[in-house]
Amino acid sequence: MTPDATDEDLRQALALGASTLPGVWAEPIPLNHQPKLPPFPVHALPTWLAEFTAAVAEETQTPVDMAGALALAVLATAAGGRTVVQVRGRWREPTNLFVVVALGPANRKSAVFATMTGPLYEAERMLLNAATAPIVEAELTAKMAREAADQAAAKAAKTEGPEKDLLVAEAIALAQAAEALTIPPRPRLLADDATPEVIATLLADQGGRLAVMSAEGGIFDIIAGRYSGTPNMEVFLKGHAGDRLRVDRRSREEYVEAPALTMGLAVQPTVLEDIGKNRGFDGRGLLARFLYSLPESLVGHRKIDPDPVPEAVAARYERNIIALTLSLADWTDPAVLPLTPEAGAALNAFAQRLEPQLRAKGGRLGHIGKWAGKLVGATARIAGLLHLADHLEDGYGKPISAATMEAAVELADYFTHHALTVFDLMGADAALARARTLLDVLASSGWESVSRRDLFAKLSRSEFPTIADLEPAVALLEEHGYLRSETPPRTGKRGRPPAPRYLIHPQLREAQV
Repeated sequence: MTPDATDEDLRQALALGASTLPGVWAEPIPLNHQPKLPPFPVHALPTWLAEFTAAVAEETQTPVDMAGALALAVLATAAGGRTVVQVRGRWREPTNLFVVVALGPANRKSAVFATMTGPLYEAERMLLNAATAPIVEAELTAKMAREAADQAAAKAAKTEGPEKDLLVAEAIALAQAAEALTIPPRPRLLADDATPEVIATLLADQGGRLAVMSAEGGIFDIIAGRYSGTPNMEVFLKGHAGDRLRVDRRSREEYVEAPALTMGLAVQPTVLEDIGKNRGFDGRGLLARFLYSLPESLVGHRKIDPDPVPEAVAARYERNIIALTLSLADWTDPAVLPLTPEAGAALNAFAQRLEPQLRAKGGRLGHIGKWAGKLVGATARIAGLLHLADHLEDGYGKPISAATMEAAVELADYFTHHALTVFDLMGADAALARARTLLDVLASSGWESVSRRDLFAKLSRSEFPTIADLEPAVALLEEHGYLRSETPPRTGKRGRPPAPRYLIHPQLREAQV
């Protein structure tokens, strides 16, 4: 285990130890053992946002990850659907994000959530106040136009002779004019645990922009079909990607050219475990669209009398979020944020570093390839949001700098570390999930050793259809020290070589005593 030892040196040493000390077992490494996850790089945020994020974490005595990840979701709510990042050629990334933070109970998720999203609700209220008078005027105009059309139709119906045709034509013209009048929708920025159908309607009403922000995980149950009995994730898949959304309803047709749905969720880790069991989420790619944060709880280590958020820091955060939201609210065609050549080079360098890790065999991210394959695009989105937060007044008139892109890459690396652990928690790695099942079988059977055939016979065919499905799980348990493979010597007779047997760690047998 010296620093200059090669992989081959290690393999030889392990083989020598196994052959010379067959009865000696080291303490096994738990399957759920994970390296310590990095904290949220709050310094990657613009100064005003970093100061507020750190202050909220201090006041609430919560991991800075929660406020930091939600800060990105807040920026995406303000800018989503109103700006896009021009990566290269025809590749554009919208600036909406799906973010989920997983923390256990008693971690004050609701308090952090309310603090971070408060300015969005204030901006929504201000938009509604500004729109109230035009809405009332439009409603009254439409009502009067319908009444005029109805009166003209009634008059035409009672008239006979040469005047009838003229009155009918007039009634038709008035009805068409009434039908052409539109009433502006009441502005909405935020929704909570709404159904997919309601979210689709709100997206259509709000010009394609909406955020689902919730301190609970109920939205996953709704997507899975809590009310309808049938999973419905179309609006979430298309809302993240910006793909055209068309929904036909009995009363009307809803069409959104480029939907931009943002999601900011704070849930308990058990919620992620549960959704990991729903293969439909992963199969359709919904789980691959989220940026995951799994911070370490501070419960048991919190200050009793922490420093409050400074008033000036809180006021600046509220002022800036409201200003960013209102400045982009009236945009119909999204503002295009180009990259400087240096920013483009930084993103390309990140993509180059990432690509080998996506290999199905041997790649660090191969088993979460669906998620990792979207990471470069997510990094461009984050860069666009950081850029707008750094240039509140004229961000849409400037290109994204290399420094901003490097900050986005640092955040992407953070989310990558956390995604690896979260997908482990959700059982996305089939070999790890099967290894856990195998470990339970070995612990309950009390074997000192077992043949591969006998072990395979004890396993469910639904999880282990073939012997080939058994091998990766066995290899993983070997790496963790729970068993050893032993091939019996040949007897000298012809035929197949003896099948391997597995020696079981004594600790598994002792657990059953």
